[in-house]
Amino acid sequence: MTADGVTPPLAAATARAVAAASVEACPRIVATLIRVTGDWTLAEDCAQEALAVALRRWPREGIPANPGGWLMTVARNRAVDTLRRASVERRKLADLAALTDAGPAPQEGEVVDDRLRLVFTCCHPALAMEARVALTLRTICGVPTADIARAFLVTESTMTRRLTRAKTKIATAGIPYRVPSGPALTERLPGVLAVLYLLFTHGYNGAPAFADEAIRMARLLRRLMPGESEVAALLALFLFQHSRRDTRRDAAGDLVPLDKQDRARFDHAAVTEAVAVLAETRDDGPYALQARIAACHATAPSAGATDWQAIARWYDLLAATCPTPVVELNRAVAHGYAHGPDAGLTVLATARAGGALDAYPLALAVEADLTARRGDHTHATTLFHQAAAATHSDAERRALLARAADPLASPPGPRPSWPGPSGRTAETRGDYR
Repeated sequence: MTADGVTPPLAAATARAVAAASVEACPRIVATLIRVTGDWTLAEDCAQEALAVALRRWPREGIPANPGGWLMTVARNRAVDTLRRASVERRKLADLAALTDAGPAPQEGEVVDDRLRLVFTCCHPALAMEARVALTLRTICGVPTADIARAFLVTESTMTRRLTRAKTKIATAGIPYRVPSGPALTERLPGVLAVLYLLFTHGYNGAPAFADEAIRMARLLRRLMPGESEVAALLALFLFQHSRRDTRRDAAGDLVPLDKQDRARFDHAAVTEAVAVLAETRDDGPYALQARIAACHATAPSAGATDWQAIARWYDLLAATCPTPVVELNRAVAHGYAHGPDAGLTVLATARAGGALDAYPLALAVEADLTARRGDHTHATTLFHQAAAATHSDAERRALLARAADPLASPPGPRPSWPGPSGRTAETRGDYR
């Protein structure tokens, strides 16, 4: 027990509640404070201060009934205090008045809310694509700067400077905090869709609230742009993938391959909605193609009934549209199951020829799986061990070592790629898990 009478279990429960509230509420708090004050640093600092206050007070006072509302009130009060101390500036006085009279938070049904405005601001074409992605990951997703730096293969200090420059440019260039209309909306849509894809990926990889947020914003965007096929396709893709969220890991946190997932536990309402949304789309867009691949997996009554011939055809079209190494890797898996392991290994050899997949753990895992299915279990076991040694994920390492012990147990889990920064590829935990 601590000096103020807080027991370790209570402290741990409070820490979990604060962490959950941080994921769910902080993006909304930051977006609202940016809208009202126009000050990115102030918004982020006040949100972080609110979390620190919660860690001090909730163990003694109890977790509030509405943690997000509580944090918003504390963050707002911190912003009011800061602006009041700087009230010698006319602009800050105006900000203070606006903040005090900010009114109720946007309702869930509103088409345009603060977070969607913030996404369009982060994705403004005046910013470089890397800056758009990084700023959205930091501001909307709350991803630590160090993690963003690793994704971009730069140091944390370099990424910090890039984020600062992006915020400064938004302020000095007078980039408006709003959802555009007319031709500007169409022009900026691809960048926003890419950001929502990233947001969903971050949630899929371990923070479900972010996936929920991406789905919510995709719904809002679809309502805003009902005639845009790729908006509907992206929402359908999210829904198909998220429908399996409760079956991807077992009680111990280990990965469950798609062929072993309990299809009775899929979110069938999400699948039904996704099928209806997908019917609105054309076949030629990258998100539509990925959604159709996901539909083949999510709607198959059993793993054995999966239409691998159709999946291979969709991947052929996707590779023609987005010829990235990770797409080709997934295409190799699809052809391996549609046309046999030799066909898959042929596609894999072509994908690896340029060296982009060197040392990529899942490329080794795919080769191992196809090799095992050809009957060379000894070489397959060696490849699975190599893949396990190369991965940075403990859950993936356990799964790959299990495959090494039983090479024919289950297929590996390659992922479709999103168009990452500067043409690099990154993966989502997608079709096969």
